[in-house]
Formats: sequence, structure tokens, C-alpha cells
Amino acid sequence: MYSEISSPMDYHAALYIRLSKEDENEGPSQSVTNQESLLREFVRQQRLNVYDTYIDDGWSGTNFDRPDFQRMIADIEAKRVNMVITKDLSRLGRDYIMTGHYMERYFPEHRVRYISLLDGIDTGVDSTANDITPFRAIMNDMYAKDISKKIKSVKRDKQRRGLFIGGKPVYGYKMHPTEKNRIVIDEEAAPVVRRIFALAISGMSCRRIAVELNSHGIPSPAAYAKLPVSKPGPYSGLWSSERVSATLQNETYIGNMVQGRMVRISYKSKKCLRRSPEDWVVVEGTHEPIVDAETFNKAQLLISSRRSTRSRTYDFLLKGLIFCHECGYPLAVLNRKNAKGEDVLYFVCRTYQRFTKAGVCTCHSIKEETVNEAVAAKVREVCRAYIDPDRLRSIAEEAVESARRAKSGEFELQALQARISALSTNLDQMYMDRLNGLLSEEDFQRIYQKVKADRAVLEGRVKSLIKQAEQPEDAAEKAGSLVRQFLDSALTSRELLVSLIERVELTEEKEIIIKFRFHELEAIS
Repeated sequence: MYSEISSPMDYHAALYIRLSKEDENEGPSQSVTNQESLLREFVRQQRLNVYDTYIDDGWSGTNFDRPDFQRMIADIEAKRVNMVITKDLSRLGRDYIMTGHYMERYFPEHRVRYISLLDGIDTGVDSTANDITPFRAIMNDMYAKDISKKIKSVKRDKQRRGLFIGGKPVYGYKMHPTEKNRIVIDEEAAPVVRRIFALAISGMSCRRIAVELNSHGIPSPAAYAKLPVSKPGPYSGLWSSERVSATLQNETYIGNMVQGRMVRISYKSKKCLRRSPEDWVVVEGTHEPIVDAETFNKAQLLISSRRSTRSRTYDFLLKGLIFCHECGYPLAVLNRKNAKGEDVLYFVCRTYQRFTKAGVCTCHSIKEETVNEAVAAKVREVCRAYIDPDRLRSIAEEAVESARRAKSGEFELQALQARISALSTNLDQMYMDRLNGLLSEEDFQRIYQKVKADRAVLEGRVKSLIKQAEQPEDAAEKAGSLVRQFLDSALTSRELLVSLIERVELTEEKEIIIKFRFHELEAIS
């Protein structure tokens, strides 16, 4: 099929092999062993040097974040590989956009010769097979899409039959030791689930149940399953009120299989969207229940009654601005009755609220009104100081000094622009020398990249100088305008507060720390 490759010693070949689960259905011809045997025979005949063999077993062609594929790319970047050989184009990938990127741009830009044996593709020669490569890539992409639809259909069918197709069963269950797609009760975790339902029926809130579980050192479902934690924090491995609430509302515990809660955006993306409950697939009586239906229904009534008597939506002045100084998380607001029966809003640490008595942060409880008054008083104090005549005089003096520094910066700016212009002229001359054969391609690329990098550094410095010259004046002017608006307002304006304040932090000792958006105000505070 292939004529003899001239100068085989000039090449350092990468043998790339990929096999996905859907490829296994096509028979042994697509196996890793078969692919490697075919590639080895080709390099033997052509007397090619093989730098390394890269194998991605069990990876979809629509995903280009495969470990060995990325390892091959790293070797290309390091100039250790300048030839890539695959059995066919679909081994490289089944996403026609990404496949086209590597075929048409990446490989040529990195001077990598690509060969697909069964397709007759060889970018080192001019052939008809190369011309129809984009169409082959589209066909491979369509194949991947069709396979994705078939797999989705099979999964949906299994869901409707009550078969479990997830990764890990819900807390309290484990996979059946012998039967595929079946779950059985995990006797170690199931008592915890029963305890949660018993505590809920006794009248205990979800938050109090979480406190009870944490106080007895019972690991959360994620910790029990030894799942990796993306963002470890002080509350890692602890039960939260949200986790308890989700447990109490999960029909899996009464023997019903609940699946299809999430759906992937597309066959090319790993991101998922949450479906509405009416689109979930629920099949009754598929496995042994942990709690009976009566217990479950009682828990639902109690949860719904609490929902109807307690509103979590409050409008308050510092909404989205107030945080716990110790743990850094936003403070929650609670509605409590005072001695007169009046509603009073309180700020509390949300981390403490979720994990009470677990040694995670402290309450930080304080009246919302108290914080509002303190913040308003502090902001007014800072604003009055900012527009004080003596203060304005010092600001004017600073402005004169800034203007002097800006003038000296003009000379630097002019020098930088002249240097950039000279480099651009050099690049133009180098390009003409390359066209006229006075400069080799290798020397041109080396010098071109160096000059281009130098020019980019200089351009970055120019942008920085321009920003420095413009920003102080703009920021000071904007800050002054907002300050005057705030002092002129009869009532404290949330809109103006958001414009002036970046965040408010409450310490354990009830100290209120205000972070302003403008460094001029921050310096006064």
C-alpha cells in the first residue's frame, strides 16, 4: 500500500493505539494487540525508528484528554517525536473538529508526519487519500454520535427495567456480589439510615440530626465511600443538614429505583444538567427497602410542614456582602422572635450552622440591625474624612506628584514604542530574507520566535504604563462621586453600599471589618 519512506532515519515515530468499549463490539480486529502488531510490521518494513508506543485502552474517541495521547503530545512538544502512526483515522479520534485541528494545524505546525495505515493517509506525500481526510473525520464523528445514542438508549431501557447502572449505589446500599445491575443492603451503613428516619419522625430537624451524627463520629456518605474531595475544608467528612434532607427524601430507601436525575449536555461533553423530578426514572419494588413506606411518608410530611412555616428568603441591606472572618464563608440570616413576639433578623456563621458542635467555626450570632448601623456609621465616617478640605488638599498634592511621575513615564513609553517599531521592522526584513533564500527555515523560526517574544514583553509593559496613567484618576473621580451620593442620601442605599464596599467580615468577637472597593477609602478606614 505504501511506497518506501525516504530517509527513514530522519524520523522518530510514535505508535498510537486506542481502544474504547464500543470498539470492542467490532471484534478482535480492533484489539490493542492487533493494532500494535499491524503498526510494528509497518515500521519494520519501512525501517523506521520507534521512539515509543502510546496506548489508551478504554478511552472514547471524542475525548482528547486521554493520558497516553497527552503524553505523546508532550513528546512532540519536546521534539522527541516527529511522526505519528495509527491503524486508522478513528484511532486518532472521532471528533471531527479536534481531529481536523491535529491533522490540519497541530501536526504541520510541529513538523510531524502523520500516517494512517488502513485509510492510506500520509501527510508526507501528496495523495487523494489526504484530500478526503476531512470527510473521513466527519464520518467518524457521526459514528461516535450514533454509538452515543445507542448507548443512551440501552441505559434508558435498563433504567426502565429497574436495573442499577450507576457507579456507586446510594448510601446504605452496595452492589450485589453476583448479580449485575442489582443492589443489596449494606448492613454497616443501613442502621445509620434507619436512625436518620427515626430521629426525623421524633421531631428533630435536619440540622439537629446532622449534629447528632457528627457528635458520634459517623462519617458522611462521601467519606464512607472514600470518594475524593475536590476542595478539602474544615467540614470535610461531616454530615450537613442538606445531606440529611436529601437522605430523607430519597425513594431508594423504600425499595424504589430512582435514576436519570442528571443528563449529559452532549456526547462530546462530560458536563451534566440536573433534570426536573418529573423526568426521573422511578421503578417501584426493585430491591429490599431499608425503611417502610409509612415511615418514609411521615418523614415527608414533617419536612413539608417545616418548609411551609419557614421562609428562607429575606431581603436585607448587606445581602451578598457579609462573610465570616474566620472561615471565609457567607453568613446566613435567621428570623427569630424577640420577647415582644416581633420578627428579628440575626446573622450567624453558615458553616457553624451546618456543622454545630463539630468543632467547625463558631456561631458569630449578632442582630442584622446592629451590623447595619455599625456599617453605615463607619462608611459615613470614612466618606466624610475623604471629602474633608484638609484631606482634599493632601489628595491634590498627591495628584501633582502623580502627574510628575506620569510625565517621567511618558519618556519610558516613547522609548518602548520606538523599540517595538524597530523589532517589527526587523521581523519584516527577516521574512523577506527568508523568501529570497538568504535565511534558512530553521534559523528564521528560531530568530522569529525570539524577536516575537521580546516584542510581546515590550507591548505588555506599554499596556501596563498606559493603565497606570489612566486608572488612578478614574478611580479617584469615581470614588469621590459615590462618596458624595452616599452622604447626600437621606437613607442608606444598598446600591451605593455595593458600589463602595467589596465585603464586610464579622469576627468571633463581633468586630466588623469593612473592605472597600477603592484604595483611597481603604487607606482612610
